[in-house]
Amino acid sequence: MTAKAGGPATHFHRGISETFFVLDGTLRLHDGDRWVDATKGDFLYVPTGGLHAFRNDSDEPTSFLILFAPGAPREECFEKVSTVATMTDEERTAFFVKHDAYWTD
Repeated sequence: MTAKAGGPATHFHRGISETFFVLDGTLRLHDGDRWVDATKGDFLYVPTGGLHAFRNDSDEPTSFLILFAPGAPREECFEKVSTVATMTDEERTAFFVKHDAYWTD
């Protein structure tokens, strides 16, 4: 993630947990109640159904790994998420349901 990149709004997944392992920089994770700053070597776990958001608010890039369990085919989601602004409401809803992402905002 580039510096000041922002990130996805608060959401949850019905069928997968999500884990973040920070390789470099600072990743901010919202756990449904508060924001936590994670740095190199930190491991953050979001259980299935757990509210979360993440972003990079720092002036430096951050690098991290995301693990979904059970394994989920998420490549298409990350490849096409930048196009959701051009989708109709129905297409956008179908896209996020297909990729098990449910927004709270």
